[in-house]
Amino acid sequence: MYFTFSFDRYYVKINIMYFFRSVFEKLAKTKKSKADYSLFFRFLHYYKPYKLILAVDLTCAALSTVCEIVFPLIVRHITQSAQAGRFEGLLKTVAILCGLYLLLRIVDTAANYYMAYTGHVMGAKIEADMRGDLFSHILRLPFSYFDDVKIGDLMSRMTNDLFDITEFSHHCPEEYFIAAIKITIAFIVLSFINLPLTLIMFALLPFMALSAIVFRKKMTRAFKKSRVQIGVINSGLEDSLSGIRVVKSFTNEDKEIDRFEQNNSNFVNIKAEAYRYMAGFQGGIRFFDGLMYILVVLIGTAFMVKGTVQSADLIAFLLYIGTLLTSVRRIVEFTEQFQRGMTGIERFYEIIDKEPDLVDKEGVVDIGDVHGDITFNNVTFSYNDMENVLENITFEVKKGDSAAFVGPSGGGKTTLCNLIPRFYEITHGKIFIDGTDIRDISLSSLRKNVGIVQQDVYLFGGTVAENIAYGKRGATLFEIEDAAKRAGAHEFISSLENGYDTYVGERGVKLSGGQKQRISIARLFLKNPPILILDEATSALDNESEKIVQSSLELLAKNRTTFTIAHRLTTIRGASVIFVLTDDGIVETGTHEELLKKGGQYEKLYSLYSK
Repeated sequence: MYFTFSFDRYYVKINIMYFFRSVFEKLAKTKKSKADYSLFFRFLHYYKPYKLILAVDLTCAALSTVCEIVFPLIVRHITQSAQAGRFEGLLKTVAILCGLYLLLRIVDTAANYYMAYTGHVMGAKIEADMRGDLFSHILRLPFSYFDDVKIGDLMSRMTNDLFDITEFSHHCPEEYFIAAIKITIAFIVLSFINLPLTLIMFALLPFMALSAIVFRKKMTRAFKKSRVQIGVINSGLEDSLSGIRVVKSFTNEDKEIDRFEQNNSNFVNIKAEAYRYMAGFQGGIRFFDGLMYILVVLIGTAFMVKGTVQSADLIAFLLYIGTLLTSVRRIVEFTEQFQRGMTGIERFYEIIDKEPDLVDKEGVVDIGDVHGDITFNNVTFSYNDMENVLENITFEVKKGDSAAFVGPSGGGKTTLCNLIPRFYEITHGKIFIDGTDIRDISLSSLRKNVGIVQQDVYLFGGTVAENIAYGKRGATLFEIEDAAKRAGAHEFISSLENGYDTYVGERGVKLSGGQKQRISIARLFLKNPPILILDEATSALDNESEKIVQSSLELLAKNRTTFTIAHRLTTIRGASVIFVLTDDGIVETGTHEELLKKGGQYEKLYSLYSK
């Protein structure tokens, strides 16, 4: 794409595409710039559903520049006419030009209204799309990812970072597009007026760009550090507020305040560093602003003395400098926003690029009518290639049997049970359900057939009914109440102020441990899985609550293949088979009576518990 201009004695040929390509090639010399370039083009697909809005938005942006481009030409025409003594009809001409300018201002007002409203809505929609993609992707990531990441940091990425991307996605195309139009048209118009003075004026722009590049890298690093620190602050807030009862019980409010102030102070220091580079950036631009005015006035006056530039032309140059520098200043103002936006995009793709290590392979099947026969065949497992937690574990549990796992803490009992629904991928060996390798079963189908009751019950912020209904989409009130009755929860729920519509508070804070556990059991009655995992489900309850919950669990476990992890050994005396799991693997297997007669590890554990 070429533009060719002819002047009295000047011929200029500008290859626009070559210019922009060369700029990108210069920027791409650094690894960081290449990464930014790649991330930016990956981000562009979020504009696709809104390409018509973006096209109209950029058209409005172009229209909004017309006033600033035309005004210096109107002033130049009036000045030239006045200097030439052409006063006849001048007032009429000025009136026409002012009318035209007023019309342009009306167009400019409408265009800016569209950009301010529809453009911002487009940015908000892009933010919503990205947040939806990020949330969906996070939910598909395995347990191992959440073992190493802070929830507060994830929340920061889904809120603060994406808000910055919203502002970036709306304003940056407009601002850079407007600046490109103004600079390009200003160059064309001024070149027609006087090419040497134009080239001298524009010769300063590369130095301004160099100043920007010098500070750009430092600003990018600083803004990214500030995003990381925001995640640290959010994580600390989550810890302090989620554990507020522990904080108050130990009267450690001052300790938490000190920790927060330290994190907050670190954030201020990081932001100060970023703004120091930003100030240097802006200071450099302001210096070149002044230098450009000085050069144009000095050299323009010299040209005017020689007669190669008229006073009207010099006025037009000075007015266009204002337009040009306004564009540069707008770029400067949005440089911080650009950096924040690019940092947000980078942090967004850091998560998106995390590939789930647990995915359905080709040819997986959905299982139905599950009996519940489960076989472990030489199963070995380790976290992130560390030392094996489980090694060569082999056993079989038949349909409807109740298998209990006991042993010292850290022996791998919970880990073993987490392998059944494939929360983690086994390192070696195979696990079968009804003779089918669990890796040949779709994850959704596998997990629909496995129910888990944990010691730490999680209830969502909502009503009792909503928490029970979580076990089955579209559950009716009759089904919810029936599940609650079987879980032994109906009576206490009915006594609540609003019954099943009672708000349970964040994480069920308004309910006791036993009540929360019974609601979680009711949730599983609705799910009705053929395979059940009870992970120390009663260990945190008082004796009275334990008896109520234990009877509910026995009813829930009826005719289901059940895996029970227990420290209270009295709760597993009726198990079909008990496995004693230690660091050496499964060291003993048998019923309660058989293991007591052996006088081994189980007998020692039971004796300690009975004392």
